[in-house]
Amino acid sequence: MAEAGLNIYIETLQQVLNARKDWLDRTELVKLKEELRYFQGSFSTLYNIYLKKKLIDEDPYKQETKISELEVPDSSSYQDGKRIEQLTIRLASFDNQLDFLVNFYQLNVDFLNLDRIKRIVGLIRYIDWVSLVPDSESVMTKAVSGLTVNAKVGVDTLTISIIGECLSKLSKSTVAVMKILKDLNTYYRENYKLEVRQKVTQFMAVAEAIPENIRKKMSSAMQGKPFYRELIEELVREDYSPAGSDLRDSVLNSLRIVDEKPKVVKPVINYKNILLDGIIVIGGSANTLTEITFKLDENHLVLESRKKSFIELIKELIRQITNAEPEEVVYTVEYMDLTKGIPIKEKINFHQFRADLDKKIRILSSFVRGPAYNKLTAMPEEQIIGYLERNIKDVQNLHKTLGALDDYFKANVAPESREKIKGIKPDLSALKNSFVKANQLRHDYSAQKEEEEQMKRLGVASMAAPPETAPPAVQ
Repeated sequence: MAEAGLNIYIETLQQVLNARKDWLDRTELVKLKEELRYFQGSFSTLYNIYLKKKLIDEDPYKQETKISELEVPDSSSYQDGKRIEQLTIRLASFDNQLDFLVNFYQLNVDFLNLDRIKRIVGLIRYIDWVSLVPDSESVMTKAVSGLTVNAKVGVDTLTISIIGECLSKLSKSTVAVMKILKDLNTYYRENYKLEVRQKVTQFMAVAEAIPENIRKKMSSAMQGKPFYRELIEELVREDYSPAGSDLRDSVLNSLRIVDEKPKVVKPVINYKNILLDGIIVIGGSANTLTEITFKLDENHLVLESRKKSFIELIKELIRQITNAEPEEVVYTVEYMDLTKGIPIKEKINFHQFRADLDKKIRILSSFVRGPAYNKLTAMPEEQIIGYLERNIKDVQNLHKTLGALDDYFKANVAPESREKIKGIKPDLSALKNSFVKANQLRHDYSAQKEEEEQMKRLGVASMAAPPETAPPAVQ
């Protein structure tokens, strides 16, 4: 290819890739984040159902896992005798990896690359949710298909409905995510080839432009960059073969963004409904907290049933005769202050804590289409967001305290009674999902309101919202 023609192509390709990068960041990666949240939330719900049905065990190391980069869990075959053990470890790891991807990974064009896209693809395809069948050739797909069938045995219709909805969302999100990842992969492939052209092959003669020579020059001109033979061979065909002109045109056409027709009416966002959705989500944590209270009470009785002294028995008998309040029970628990990185000790009056917890459960329950919810619908957005923030913070604090109490019961029970203690780690995971999702809705509200304010400052008129309708049902 003539040098002038190559220079023009490189310049045009750079412009097209810049436009595509902006489009990916502005639209496709926003969609990707949303679909991944749906994917992670749906799997987390299924995972907790598997735990509650005791189809898998609770992984004692799940909460201690530190992740610095996405890794696809083990998918190799295993012996039948180690089935539960392997599924426990692998699904706990999968849940952790999804949590890291959704809540901590930088989903933007500058951070992602071909290797990271490959990792995300591997994670999404770890289980084939589109074709979850028991005769699948995939070890994990086959295993999870069996777990799901067993999870539906002996449960109420609501649980069966929840399982079906989760499977449907996982299937749909898989298709949507893979489409976006394909677009991202195309961008990174062509961007990689552009960089090789700019730094290595732009002034190469035809006879010199072979993969082996390009690899040698890349080692010094592009230190640390991987050598993808497939992409280098594409580059050579596009720049030096007789069909190069058509191939280059095809690349540019595949990258160009099709101009969208201007929309006459911009869709109106009902901001209040975003907040009310958050209220409903945090209100849904009442069910999880109720399950936790049953286990707390049983664990408290196990801990207090140790052999008491004669004086203690007399005191307890007098309180029963006189209908006096039960004696205060104070547990000294310990948890990690994540902001300071130091352990904190706290004294908890158990009976007072339980009374406060019951009160909070009643308040949260009323958010799900209850009296409190009806009042909130009539409030201005500023009051609703304040209410949402307070309750998210309350549930976060409860999550911390309940985790510390769980550790305390396990550490202080007599050895002979240890197996009577009921763990609440799966419930704590479900509780965390509630306040994380509610907090995300709060952030979505703030981000979209800020965007609207910026548009106003730029002089772009926005439509007034129509009269409010009933907020959408809980997803």
